[in-house]
Amino acid sequence: ILAPTTYIFFASAIPVISFGEQLDRSTNGILTAVQTLASTGICGIIHSILGGQPLLILGVAEPTVLMYTFMFNFAKDREDLGPQLFLAWTGWVCVWTAFLLFLFAILGACSIINRFTRIAGELFGLLIAMLFMQQAIRGLVEEFRIPKRENAKLEQFEPSWRFGNGMFALVLSFGLLISGLKSRKARSWRYGTGWFRGLIADYGVPLMVLVWTAVSYAPTSHVPSGIPRRLFSPNPWSSGAYANWTVVKEMVDVPLVYIIGAFMPATMIAVLYYFDHSVASQLAQQKEFNLRKPSSFHYDLLVLGFLVILCGLLGIPPSNGVIPQSPMHTKSLATLKHQLVRNRLVRTARKSIQTNSSLGQLYGRMQETYQQMQTPLVYQPPPALALKELKDTTVQLATSGGNIDAPVDESIFNVEKDIDDLLPVEVKEQRLSNLLQSLMVGSCLGAMPVLKQIPTSVLWGYFAFMAIESLPGNQFWERILLLFTAPNRRYKVLQEYHATFIETVPFRTIAVFTIFQTCYLLACFGITWIPTAGVLFPVLIMLLVPVRQYVLPRFYKGAHLQELDAAEYEESPAMQCNTAMS
Repeated sequence: ILAPTTYIFFASAIPVISFGEQLDRSTNGILTAVQTLASTGICGIIHSILGGQPLLILGVAEPTVLMYTFMFNFAKDREDLGPQLFLAWTGWVCVWTAFLLFLFAILGACSIINRFTRIAGELFGLLIAMLFMQQAIRGLVEEFRIPKRENAKLEQFEPSWRFGNGMFALVLSFGLLISGLKSRKARSWRYGTGWFRGLIADYGVPLMVLVWTAVSYAPTSHVPSGIPRRLFSPNPWSSGAYANWTVVKEMVDVPLVYIIGAFMPATMIAVLYYFDHSVASQLAQQKEFNLRKPSSFHYDLLVLGFLVILCGLLGIPPSNGVIPQSPMHTKSLATLKHQLVRNRLVRTARKSIQTNSSLGQLYGRMQETYQQMQTPLVYQPPPALALKELKDTTVQLATSGGNIDAPVDESIFNVEKDIDDLLPVEVKEQRLSNLLQSLMVGSCLGAMPVLKQIPTSVLWGYFAFMAIESLPGNQFWERILLLFTAPNRRYKVLQEYHATFIETVPFRTIAVFTIFQTCYLLACFGITWIPTAGVLFPVLIMLLVPVRQYVLPRFYKGAHLQELDAAEYEESPAMQCNTAMS
């Protein structure tokens, strides 16, 4: 559990710290990373214990930051509200938001989430990846500029030093991005022992954050302080950092007209949370993960309502289900379960080979071992999972000697490689990893002096890493790559494990469907650039429900649409093919 916990902790904490810096600039220091970390930690701990879907990761998200920026700009120019009552007014906004979330949960509004098919979920996931990459690019561009609220006369902000800071930021961010992506594939490296490769694969990304932070201290002599730039946040124990905790007693000072008017931004936030929270939960429990426990959309929305009230009364921005952290959490737990089952099957296979078992006997013993590992400690409905069928090439090798019952060896069944092809996707479902990572995020408040040593450029590299890490398994992304594949080389896609629609749907239909989805994605991305109204981009994604049900069937055959928008990620084995796709 420690490896996925550490992995998702960094995926949660680093964006939250970044959003805290963004809020610090937008609210003139009223809200900082202290408040965003506190919100993420408190909400995460409560949800991991009481939430219906513990795989769902909660955190302060970009839309929340945008809404709080909008509300601060509204409040600061009003004499009877002003910055001094800003947090008290947002407390009333949170009360109204929670009231609407309670209504959504009680009235069963989440039932519409079941109509969000793969086309909507994957489009939303890719949009979030684009927003994370946009944040990384914006951050790197800002490394070449003078930050707001800084003294432009300082030596570190001279043009030559700003250029040097920006170039060094590129080195640190790309260094983290490339080394982080490489470390995730360490298990397939040719070099090093098995435990070392596993260690790098599990803890490589956090390790790379430490490595590139250490590299940032290399240019110490003859370099002005402040290069490279590092995270900025007040310490939780510094003067004024904890003033928001008593905001509840100031809520009675908010004029009645603003208490009633708080319903308007609350409506926008409630719709935003309803969509974000539910879709994040849906992506964390997609059918291909083969989860045993059922979904609990309405209950989780009810719990979120109580968390929003709590955050409002404490004067901190609320947390909600986040993407891509939630599906990344599930994928990391699937990798953990894969390793546990794989190690057991490897031992079973080697023992069978040593006892001169045939291929059929070896496969039968592995199937029996696999089923034994599916037996839970407490009764649950029995899973319908089993090992996948043996590859045709393996069966052909076993029968090449004329006797299928002949003893098998590793020249026929490669234990290290062939077992991976037999294992279905499974997830180690539990509450501990979410609870531990939330506790670790909360503990960052005490470790703030240490966190402030991390360069901001390392943070931008991690944003880019998260964006790229969320792409595998997204059929929309795979279809985009297919469009850019040379026609005479598309057959290579069939020579690997691939989505079933590649065999059953004509390429022209795949191309038109992907182009439509891409245009829709760009429209959603364009809306996020519109000031204030940009937070309403989920409305455009929600429109995909009627578009999918009533518009697309007019342009695509039902069978083709079902394959392209299948609820479950279905794969077909590699084919022996050397002709171009048509």
